[in-house]
Amino acid sequence: MERATIVTSNLTKRYGDFAAVDDLTLEIGRGEVFGLLGPNGAGKSTTILMLMGMTEPSGGSVRVCGLDPVRQPIEVKRHVGYLPEDVGFYDDLSGLDNLIYTARLNGLTEREARSRALQLMERVGLAEETAKKAGKYSRGMRQRLGLADVLLRNPEVIILDEPTLGIDPSGIRDFLSLIVTLSREEGITVLFSSHHLHQVQQVCDRVGIFVKGHLLAQGDIASLARQLFPDSALEEGREYGLEDIYHHYFEGGTGNEDHTATQ
Repeated sequence: MERATIVTSNLTKRYGDFAAVDDLTLEIGRGEVFGLLGPNGAGKSTTILMLMGMTEPSGGSVRVCGLDPVRQPIEVKRHVGYLPEDVGFYDDLSGLDNLIYTARLNGLTEREARSRALQLMERVGLAEETAKKAGKYSRGMRQRLGLADVLLRNPEVIILDEPTLGIDPSGIRDFLSLIVTLSREEGITVLFSSHHLHQVQQVCDRVGIFVKGHLLAQGDIASLARQLFPDSALEEGREYGLEDIYHHYFEGGTGNEDHTATQ
């Protein structure tokens, strides 16, 4: 793997006797789109909070861009852009003015801020919506504006936490395509946390199956299929996809077993 941007080793987060994340070991390479796939409550958001330095691990270690989020949370945030499922903006300001405000907070001059904001609104497909108030934006448009806001700081890593909730199918397709383009063209590492297996399958280079705080398996879809299903079935010509893998773990009664399939 190319130089890892995100590395965790035995990362654990406990709340009393409950392990929200249990012994997570993971490497995500530079420019990779990695999907963290699991049902709600699996521990995905807790993992993200630890990566961002917003909650302290109970055990293990984590490095993001070579930095320790526990001891260097501010430095980590300079390298990482975070897009939650619901982005907050000043609804009475235009989309452009929201971006300019953020850019000014990040030290850009008024002229630099306007130029950068206009460039990014075009980059995310909002060039025709610069004057519209953010409160009038659709859900999909708000997520695009959120992505532009994240890109203002030229991040090395973008973390997406269920970013497509409430977006119509066409908007989802365009948003996911934009994510892949950014990763490929600019070498940005993307961690895409979702419970939507089809979306993860569309955009991710590798997938981590995450349930009840455990990373049960990780790898690309082809390698996971080869490890999980018998050779005889594969030889019959059937192509196994992420849906088969998903059902194997979440509906096949294996959620409490120890699986170590990796690539």
